[in-house]
Amino acid sequence: MKVLLTKPYNLSDHIQPSLGLGYLATSVRDQCDVSILDCIKEGFKVDKLRGYLIKNKPDILGLQCYTFDLKFINDALEAAKGVDKGILTVIGGPHPSAMPRETLEAFAGKLDFLFTGESEHGFAGLVRSLKKGEKDFHNVPGLAWREKGGIIINPPAREDDLDKLGMPAWDLIHPEKYPESQHGAFFKKFPIAPIMITRGCPYPCTFCAGNIVSGRKVRKRSIDHVLKEIVHLKKDFGIREFHVIDDNFTMDKNYAKEFLKRLKALDLDMSWAVPNGVRMDTLDEELLGLMKDTGLYLISLGIESGSDRVLRLMKKGTTVSKIRKHIQMIRNCGIDIAGFFILGFPGETASSIKRTISFARSLDLVRANFFTYLPFPGSESYKDLEAAGELDGVNWDRFYFMNAAYTPKGMDKKALKKFHRAAFSAFYLRPRIISYQIRSIQSFRHLLFLIKRFFHWIVMG
Repeated sequence: MKVLLTKPYNLSDHIQPSLGLGYLATSVRDQCDVSILDCIKEGFKVDKLRGYLIKNKPDILGLQCYTFDLKFINDALEAAKGVDKGILTVIGGPHPSAMPRETLEAFAGKLDFLFTGESEHGFAGLVRSLKKGEKDFHNVPGLAWREKGGIIINPPAREDDLDKLGMPAWDLIHPEKYPESQHGAFFKKFPIAPIMITRGCPYPCTFCAGNIVSGRKVRKRSIDHVLKEIVHLKKDFGIREFHVIDDNFTMDKNYAKEFLKRLKALDLDMSWAVPNGVRMDTLDEELLGLMKDTGLYLISLGIESGSDRVLRLMKKGTTVSKIRKHIQMIRNCGIDIAGFFILGFPGETASSIKRTISFARSLDLVRANFFTYLPFPGSESYKDLEAAGELDGVNWDRFYFMNAAYTPKGMDKKALKKFHRAAFSAFYLRPRIISYQIRSIQSFRHLLFLIKRFFHWIVMG
């Protein structure tokens, strides 16, 4: 049996390995011939994907699915069934996890199965059942499918012992072949690979739907297992920098400190970053010192807003005053900071957006990413907007952070995009910030990528 796991082509210009597909490949590679195709990296739109399917003839096509992937996935499913109706189609990820029934209905006649939540165990179980010719899937965790005119959705299963999932199938991903277009755009060393150390998030941020997939319980890999993977990446693939993509790597301070002490003892001469961000209230000076000593060069923080009122609406559990204190502590430890900000959150006004822009400029940051709010299906804010009937104007085909797919009451898309452009201009068009970005460019190729990303964002806007 041949299985093709696919990262869809989409609007993003972040070309980085998919850990999710890597773990799925590991879960089934003892049962079948499995491969991974990154359509963004390869530049495969639907026509090229169709040609790839004709040439490689997979039995199962699996697709990773975020909300902004829906248009491509629809076309990819049609292409697969057009090539061979016998190709079994499967999707998983945040969007089907949040809306399994709606997704199956939307892709009726094209989609055979979908998974909700973490799907390593479920996908392995599905492949096992299909190989045996079984048609009873009721014991496959997280699986959703059509049966006798109805839709069956099995409850998902999450593995508490993350070591049991193994490591991503790095030999199928080839992280050393990825370009300098990683999450965050800047880096210290190259090539780069992302790693996952923990899963799950207990925090109630209303704009986030991450717990739909990974749950609220934070689970950790053993330190031995993580360090083994990092050594493997450096030794076998020449990786010189790793990115921890967790939401809550520093939540358990004692665990994080012990991990960093042991990483330091290995003396791997690698740099690292946390491009997804860490919670400010999980940091202390000892932890920050260990982070810096082991090669961390920049911390990303989800600051989100410069308005205490909006922070309360977001349920961030912090205030503008606390954010200033945390940032000062980090800077006192000699670590640079990048901040994430959301513009156009439900309930925002022109005044609160201006306050956020001013707040970002006032902080000791070297970079700031301003994103327009997206109503992620399954998030608390999405449910609130849905209940209030405020989602009719959302452009799901251009559901992207830079595109103002949603605008709050009293504001139109043109006004929000004007604020968005003003935020970037106000933050970056300062001599200190310009100088820092120039000094951070690693090569001519890296410069070309940054120029491409800049114009990509302008077009997306």
